[in-house]
Amino acid sequence: MKLTTILLGVGALISTASCQSVPMAENPDQQRADSLLTRILTTYEVKKYGLLEETWPVDPENQVTYLAEGAEQKKEQEVSYLWPYSGMVSGCVSLYRTTGDEKYLQLLENRILPGLELYWNTTRPPYCYQSYPMFNGESDRFYDDNDWLAIDFCDLYELTKNKIYLQKAEELHAYIYSGWDEQLGGGIYWCEQKKESKNTCSNAPAAVLCMKLYNQTQDKKYLEQAMATYEWTKTNLRDPEDHTYWDNIHLNGYVDKTKYTYNSGQMIQAGVLLYQEIGDPAYLQDAQQTAKGSYHYFTQIQNGSDSTQMRFYPASPWFNVILSRDLLALYETDHYPLYIQTMAENARYAWEHTRDENGLLGHDWTGKENKKYKWLLDNACMIELYSEISKL
Repeated sequence: MKLTTILLGVGALISTASCQSVPMAENPDQQRADSLLTRILTTYEVKKYGLLEETWPVDPENQVTYLAEGAEQKKEQEVSYLWPYSGMVSGCVSLYRTTGDEKYLQLLENRILPGLELYWNTTRPPYCYQSYPMFNGESDRFYDDNDWLAIDFCDLYELTKNKIYLQKAEELHAYIYSGWDEQLGGGIYWCEQKKESKNTCSNAPAAVLCMKLYNQTQDKKYLEQAMATYEWTKTNLRDPEDHTYWDNIHLNGYVDKTKYTYNSGQMIQAGVLLYQEIGDPAYLQDAQQTAKGSYHYFTQIQNGSDSTQMRFYPASPWFNVILSRDLLALYETDHYPLYIQTMAENARYAWEHTRDENGLLGHDWTGKENKKYKWLLDNACMIELYSEISKL
């Protein structure tokens, strides 16, 4: 498929995204999500704990590079860290939302969430999920890890009205905002054990979380926190040139200007949620400017593995999937389809061109770079993406 064909196809999107379920037999994206979910649960399974491997095949030399600098690196780890596992929670919540099929709720309640609780740390209040299961002792606790899970619990509460999930989201919110202080005028740190920087990845989703909690409880404190967190992040970490977001600001004032898709994405969704509640068009304008800036900053026209020319997002699947959440939220508001349609085309191309003999996806959606060891997070996140684009 040529780039021109993709751009012409953008107009074929429906005017608004629908949450009405479509029979899975008639929806190839839902079929992909369900198939990938099944493959992950069987291929990565660690029966001893009811958890999952970090990579498949298991990499005996795996180094976990996404922990706080200086954190002990565990070789021969028995199961995945929290971040990759959390992708399974998000994927199952999404499939339950888009299909309405109770089997996904049952899977969550009987397998995925019991596994998640093995990461729950009750030795250090306020309680939250830590980076590795408690059977291995205490480990680092990250504010952003708990952001993502709290958002999932909000979404699950919205679907089920089971107050257990709302209580869990509120408990995690309490932990997340224990990481806020007045250094740099506010903001939430990245890691509880390494309070050296305040990051977009901990603040932007916290603003989203607050809006979701406000929408479910109508407690004004959540709305006020959402507005304050949004403004702090915009003031300190927004690039004024293209309206995308830098990674973090150190306590000494140094700004790390690295950019990742998910950081800009969560500020898009936070802006949309604030606009929907308050009605101030400045929030929607912010979201639109950041979406446009992200599209031009992050995507590049490349040849895929079969020489198809397309505009691809970076080789960072989970970051891109978080951005897809935010682009969908914006699309449902302003009905401009280009950004989310490009993401959908990427995901469908990846399905056809990056899967290995186990049916697992690669991290590079162009299919040109294929690693032997498939990271759990690179695959778990795609359950959500296929599920969500099934609505388009």
